[in-house]
Amino acid sequence: MVRRWLEIDQDVSMIVSVEESLTLICRGADEVLLEETLIKKLQRGEPLRIKAGFDPTAPDLHLGHTVLINKLRQFQDLGHEIFFLIGDFTGMIGDPTGKSQTRPPLTEEDVAHNAASYKEQIFKILDPDKTQVVFNSQWMKKLGAAGVIQLAARHTVARMLERDDFSKRYKQGQAIAIHEFLYPLIQGWDSVALKADVELGGTDQKFNLLVGRQLQEQEGQEPQVVITMPILEGLDGVQKMSKSLNNYIGVIDPPDDMFGKIMSISDDLMWRYFELLSFRPMSEIDRFRQQIAQGLNPRDIKFLLGEELVARFHGDDPANTVRNNFIARFRQGALPDNIPEVMLETQNGSLGIAQVLKAAGLVKSTSDAYRMIQQGAVRVDGEKIEDKNLQLAAGMQFVCQVGKRRFSRVELG
Repeated sequence: MVRRWLEIDQDVSMIVSVEESLTLICRGADEVLLEETLIKKLQRGEPLRIKAGFDPTAPDLHLGHTVLINKLRQFQDLGHEIFFLIGDFTGMIGDPTGKSQTRPPLTEEDVAHNAASYKEQIFKILDPDKTQVVFNSQWMKKLGAAGVIQLAARHTVARMLERDDFSKRYKQGQAIAIHEFLYPLIQGWDSVALKADVELGGTDQKFNLLVGRQLQEQEGQEPQVVITMPILEGLDGVQKMSKSLNNYIGVIDPPDDMFGKIMSISDDLMWRYFELLSFRPMSEIDRFRQQIAQGLNPRDIKFLLGEELVARFHGDDPANTVRNNFIARFRQGALPDNIPEVMLETQNGSLGIAQVLKAAGLVKSTSDAYRMIQQGAVRVDGEKIEDKNLQLAAGMQFVCQVGKRRFSRVELG
């Protein structure tokens, strides 16, 4: 068994075997290419250069983004060099991955604003003293137009069309802009510039990650190991976590909101979140499974997941109160402290419940309101509403509730 010294923090050192390292590294991973190469790299007993890239497409991260960041933290805890790459250059191209049409590029102002926000959020997970934040514009601007053309000469159109999303768009007659072909090449060149030993990415990034291996080999570097991580499902347990689908948990969500959203996921999805988001050992998570099989309420285990994630992003004090807040609100019928207030104008002296819910921002549409009423998820002043045609009169003041987390204090004029 090969062992090496790893600095875990400034004051404590421990010996971790290659086998133990590999177990932690592979936790939750979808694929490791190539595992035998990773083992050889670990056996050298030297810190590896670990890279993961993020295009600053929006200012706020959600828990789906943190799957890769958590894996970076695990590598960091094992003593490796972490490169958090912000794709300020590639962000201005627009990542075509998984897109059915050309993605609009970001402006320089967008990139700068979003990148600054990313740096603030990632250090809730990563150790800032042991993380190198880099921007790919540092080397791409030096490469220049001639260098980009030379880079483009290293790959063929036929090979690019092997990529699943490009292939589908081509077959369906969807437009593919020439600049989109540059994206995988530039992402691959990032690995050359950083001399990466390992690159992390989502399963949808596999093609781009393998391009990095190819370019490194052409440059005489040892090709990087590619580790793909699953795409985290959102609150619905079906679609990937996404702001556009409104099924996300934001890193900067208020503590009670974050906790409430975590408590809303299904018991089955809870285990997926534990594996990909929790830092608890898998042995402890397996013990939780056994306890539930023996009769423990899954809610009590979900409490632990919620408290852990709230503590990570908001600190111990909020984490110590969110459970009690949740129980008080949803078990004892208490209301949130800060309920949004809205004044609505009636039509002919009254307004239908569906229109109230939509105008108050509690549902997306009146059809959505009807569906929530049918599901028994709508309450007015604590009373469940079953009549979708209910009319509320001018002058009334009441609290509307949809589901467990959406509230509005309404006054009808």
